Amino acid sequence: QVQLRESGGGSVQAGGSLRLACEVAKDIDSLHCLGWWRQAPGKGREGVATIRTDGTTDYTDSAKGRFTISKDNAKNTLYLQMNSLKPEDTGTYYCAASGYVYCRGALLRGGSGMDYWGKGTLVTISS
Repeated sequence: QVQLRESGGGSVQAGGSLRLACEVAKDIDSLHCLGWWRQAPGKGREGVATIRTDGTTDYTDSAKGRFTISKDNAKNTLYLQMNSLKPEDTGTYYCAASGYVYCRGALLRGGSGMDYWGKGTLVTISS
């Protein structure tokens, strides 16, 4: 079992920025796919962004141009820089990791196939 712990959530006004971090208790260079998913109140979990071992990134349409996923292998930490935040970005943000999953598929299918999950960090955007 791999432990993941998110941090950096909070409440900001629309147009603001937040940076989420996810500490992974494992060498993240050994994990094929890392990413962020979110769940708004009353809705299902949806993908935000993923990053593969080779650094290739992928985003859903809602995140493109506003969010940036990155990782620091030396710190075993995954990040999500979120800019130009909107009220519809409100939700609980989860990081997840997998050694084998088809990363884009997991991104588009709500994280299906991801092996390890954090407990989430709440992001609230006010208008």
